[in-house]
Amino acid sequence: MHDTVKSWLSKSREELDEIYNNAEAGNIPTGDTRGTAILAGSIYSKALALFARLFAWQGKVFDLFAADGKAGVLVNKVTPFSLTFIIAKVYYDKSWMDDKNTIIIDYSKTSFFAKVIRDEIREIEPGIYLGKVWWKNTRVLDFALVQQPLE
Repeated sequence: MHDTVKSWLSKSREELDEIYNNAEAGNIPTGDTRGTAILAGSIYSKALALFARLFAWQGKVFDLFAADGKAGVLVNKVTPFSLTFIIAKVYYDKSWMDDKNTIIIDYSKTSFFAKVIRDEIREIEPGIYLGKVWWKNTRVLDFALVQQPLE
């Protein structure tokens, strides 16, 4: 696990919000990313991150289709076998957290199962993203994405 992401596992929700709010949107990731679920402020954060990675969610694979790199689609890697499911549109728009520009991961028109989910991410360091998960209008979880090297 990347050192920055590891440090986020011990932070409170308020500390993660501050990191997110102080960041610019950055570049939309391309290709494979490794994901880490973050239950901010919980003593179980590290255990949840490990459990989620092993059995539920491993990250996202981004495919930019706009020539300017400002829009695309992604699929989530889920199950212990990293099967690709749950498609989303990816684009820039305003954050529900602070109304600043952010990268939106929008499932509303691409997934029956996740249509009420909206993710937002910002690039905190090159290739390191902090994300917020919204269920309808309620924020439920934080997560990290780490851009994987192109093969």
